[in-house]
Amino acid sequence: MRAAFLEGRGLLRVGGAEAGPFLDNLLTNDVSGLAPGQAAYAALLTPQGKIIADMIVSRSGDGFRLDLPKPLAADVARRLTLYKLRSKVEIADESGAFRVAALWGDGLLPAFEGEAVQDPRLPALGQRAYLPAGAALPGGLPDSLDAWRAHRVALGVPIGGLDFVYGDTFPHEACMDQLNGVSFKKGCYVGQEIVSRMEHRGTARTRVTPVLLDGRPSIGEAVMAGERTIGRMGSSVEGRGLALLRLDRAAEAAAAGQPLIAGSAMLTLEKPAWARFAYPGEGAA
Repeated sequence: MRAAFLEGRGLLRVGGAEAGPFLDNLLTNDVSGLAPGQAAYAALLTPQGKIIADMIVSRSGDGFRLDLPKPLAADVARRLTLYKLRSKVEIADESGAFRVAALWGDGLLPAFEGEAVQDPRLPALGQRAYLPAGAALPGGLPDSLDAWRAHRVALGVPIGGLDFVYGDTFPHEACMDQLNGVSFKKGCYVGQEIVSRMEHRGTARTRVTPVLLDGRPSIGEAVMAGERTIGRMGSSVEGRGLALLRLDRAAEAAAAGQPLIAGSAMLTLEKPAWARFAYPGEGAA
């Protein structure tokens, strides 16, 4: 088993008698029915359906833990407070009291002080562990952050701030619909009408997709097909990367024999095993 501290992650706690229904009315996924040790992937959206923050939500005691980017924690807490009104809900930023770690690979989860949940996006992503501030990794495992980045990129799983832009990306574009981040059976939530329309009309032409790389592009570098910009680069490591691309334009480039270029790097699209949407050259999914 391998492990890495994710120091860029923060934690919010949402407790109180109405915490579950409160979150269900706001987030893209159902969370009120989570049992201890279970987690759900979800996002808080703008009314226009853009991602404010995505998060891993799990049951913790009599409330819920929101594992989200640390720089966004204060803003998300503020937004949740605005929606609170008379709800019996308490919101607290616990980022300073805990550390978030990822644990993945073969082997049993070592005993440790804290809690762990299965990453709800993909089983291969392993566990999320929540440890007290100052604690070491479970089992004395070494901190393998570079290995975690390579593992995530190899699986094709995007993260906000690197592979897509918060406030300017729809859940479908970040592949949240493919990675168990959106419930299309639940009731209303903020931005739900836009997300539902994209799902039923199949209008998500832009997606984060894995790519094989010949070269090393920079994050944010434009992806070109001839003279046309068709996307931007995200994370990259060890000959693999993630790029936010217009897949219809990538298909046109493939049909015309045009290579995809980001800086001095050449890109080849690689469909991840979990993707259920059509790739260039495939029929409609």
